[in-house]
Amino acid sequence: MLEAALWGFVGGASLLIGALVGISRPFPPRLIGLIMGFGAGVLISAVAFELTQEAFDRSGTNAVVGGLAAGALTFFLGDWVIDHRGGDNRKRSGGQQQSGGGAGTALALGALLDGIPESVAIGATLLGGGKIGIAVVAAVFLSNFPESLSSSVGMKKAGHSNRYILGLWTGVLIASTLASAIGFVTLDGAPDVLIALIQGFAAGAILVMLSDTMVPEAVGEGGNVVGLVTTTGFVLAFLLSNA
Repeated sequence: MLEAALWGFVGGASLLIGALVGISRPFPPRLIGLIMGFGAGVLISAVAFELTQEAFDRSGTNAVVGGLAAGALTFFLGDWVIDHRGGDNRKRSGGQQQSGGGAGTALALGALLDGIPESVAIGATLLGGGKIGIAVVAAVFLSNFPESLSSSVGMKKAGHSNRYILGLWTGVLIASTLASAIGFVTLDGAPDVLIALIQGFAAGAILVMLSDTMVPEAVGEGGNVVGLVTTTGFVLAFLLSNA
């Protein structure tokens, strides 16, 4: 459990780092987009090879497809609710985030919704006696940094205080750490089919998150070259997972 919590903390620590950078100095939107594109490529690789492939090896097609569908639909519905409560621009760096109590709650819930599947993915790599998936931890760490950086820049432009921004990401970091530990404890010793379902669930949720919030912001700020940067991140993560 402690190992899962530790790696969950490591993967999520870049959330706070990105927030600190975002509120402390001006950051060119184009550079934010390029960093976010790179992080998306790394995360796509981890989802493909460290989650989906491993889930398939554990329990076959049905568990993988079922988990992917459940994770994708769950994230989609949760994201839809949060979007309609004021959290739809939570990863934008241009200040489009709404201010006010209701919108602030939506931003916090949106940050949790984005971060929890990634933390579950980290804990899932330890299930069944496996070793920590370094590629997954690296992917989460590298993707979390531009996510919180972009969001924090946008929240500051929208009028949110530094205290609120840092408090939000600190809360998400704590929740992510606990999610890794709780997921590991709850599923330790579980049947392979259940572990595969959870891995597929995390993969499906992450894929929808990437498509809905992360990739559009990366392309919008970074331009067409983001495709090349994303591919670079994917290739580097693939090499890391097979090192």
